Parts: sequence; structure tokens; C-alpha cells
Amino acid sequence: MSPEQTLPVPLDGQLRDALRGDATEQPEPVPMSAELLPQIRAEVDAAVAALDDLGRGGRFTVTQPAAPGLDGDPDVPLLVCTPVGAPTSRPTLYFVHGGGFFCNDHRTGLDQMLDTAERLGATLISVGYRLAPEHPYPAQIDDVHAGLLWAVEHADELGIDPARVVVAGPSAGGGLGAALALTLRDKGGPRLLGQLLMCPMLDDRNTSGSLAQMDTTDLWNRSFNGFAWSSLLGGVLGGSDVPQYAAPARAVDLSGLAPAFLDVGSAECLRDEVLDYAARIWQAGGEAELHVWSGGVHAFDLEVPEARISRAAVTARQGWLERLLAADERSDRTGAGS
Repeated sequence: MSPEQTLPVPLDGQLRDALRGDATEQPEPVPMSAELLPQIRAEVDAAVAALDDLGRGGRFTVTQPAAPGLDGDPDVPLLVCTPVGAPTSRPTLYFVHGGGFFCNDHRTGLDQMLDTAERLGATLISVGYRLAPEHPYPAQIDDVHAGLLWAVEHADELGIDPARVVVAGPSAGGGLGAALALTLRDKGGPRLLGQLLMCPMLDDRNTSGSLAQMDTTDLWNRSFNGFAWSSLLGGVLGGSDVPQYAAPARAVDLSGLAPAFLDVGSAECLRDEVLDYAARIWQAGGEAELHVWSGGVHAFDLEVPEARISRAAVTARQGWLERLLAADERSDRTGAGS
């Protein structure tokens, strides 16, 4: 049976009920297009969190510095959220937002990350990057890179430990997080402690078996995925010369990267590219923890946060971060005693 003929994976029951309600048939998805983009961006802008809400009733201090862009690019907006009373030399969650490269900003999608930062006593730094198609590659990775360099350079005033920075992001943000890890490995700069890649967009070719299998079921289908990558890459989309810093699945060598956590739903279009990326990290001798959530669609934990599967995914990510930080502390003690 060819990928085009494969039956879709059944959705988790709670996700199905929440996403489809009483409907017995899923409505025909509307193809993503440039004409829809203003409407999508307007809906996102209307839902941007207020700074007071991000402060969580005084439990976080929130500032909005800007980092100089690379090579004369515009300044990069940052959002710095620090738990009140957290110790100095804190770990940092460097968050890269999702949105298919074409929507959202650094003030969206932060609830889970704020929960995690508070739990870990970590600073959350969310980076705003220029959006496609108005700003194609490499604008996005350049902005993400510039924001990290600024944060590390200002570690003392931010109260963070520059050796304990974990990049984190969902969807397009996960892809950019993976691209940042490759960039720092190849071009020099601070080493990441880890990379938390949640349903990451990694491959511009839009041809995997899961994309065909789940096209009519997943919230993020081939139309949206194709539009996103086309917006980012324009005329080089799908070609042999797509850079690995745009589409990390194009990387030939995945050795020497920071430990990675990758998760994905079994019922989502991006499943196969995430599985392949994790496997190639292992084949290169690297560290990766992979979770495939049975019946999960793209970004299910953001769409239906109250579902059992969503709570389990958040718990798994937090557990990995706690183990990563604990292992780093043990390494520091061992090194100090040697």
C-alpha cells in the first residue's frame, strides 16, 4: 500500500472530541494561501498576552530589551521573564515561537514555558524574529542567533548562567531551535546545554509518508506546511541547495550537537521527519530523547492543554529538563573535584 493509500492514524479520543465537537465529519480544510495570511495574523495579534498577564500577578519580572541584529540587521525584540526570588546564575529557556515562519510573535504561546521556568527557577527569554514571506531566509535564524548572542553577552546583568541555556520551541520554533544548534556548532559561539524541539518543522520537501497519510486529519496539513516553507525559501524550495540552517533535515552531519528532546504526535503530518531526525542524531553518536504521542496531532498540547495526553507531554518535557540540569550540576561538581 502506497503512502497515499495508507489509512490515517486514529486521533486520541480527548483530542478528537475537543477538536471536532459533535461533528461526525471533519470539514474540508481550507488551503493556506497568501490571501488568508492577513486574517490569520489579525487573529493572532488579537490574542497577544498583555505584559501584566505575563508577569503572573507579580511572580515574574518582565522586561523587553532589544538585541542588535547581525551585520546591520534591525534590532531583535526580546522578552525576558524571570521568577521573582530565583537565585542568580540561573538556567535559561531560550524560547523560539512557532507559527510556520509567517505568524505569531515572541509574546505568544508562553503559558507552558512560564510554568516550566517557574518550576525550574529559570529565566525565560523569548525571541522575536522577522516573519516570512516579507523577510525570507536567513532573516529568521539570523535574528534567533543574534538574540542568543546578546543574552549570553549580558548574562551577568540578566542573572543567568551562560553555560546553562536550553533552546526550546514548537513547530517552526523547533525547527529554528535545531537550526540554531547547527549554527553554533559550525560557526562558533556559546554552546547550548540542550535543545527542546516540540513537533519541529525540519524538512522543506513536504513529501514524507506521514504528510500524505495525515493530510486530511492533522491541523497542520500539507497546504499549510508547503506555504510555510515556500514563504521561507521562495524559489530554492525543495532544491538541492537548501541550507541546513533553513531546513535542519538537510544537514548531512548531526554529530556534535547539544542533547536533544524531540516529541511529535503519531497522528500528525510532521511525524516521519521528526523520527528520522532523532534517528540520525543517534547514528551520529549524539544524545536524543524521542517521544511519539499516540493519537496526537500537531501542537495538540497547545490546542487542547487539558487533555491527558497534553499533560503527559508537558510532564515529560519538564522531566527531561530537570534531568539535563541535574546532570550538568553533577558534571560541574566532578570537574571541580578533579
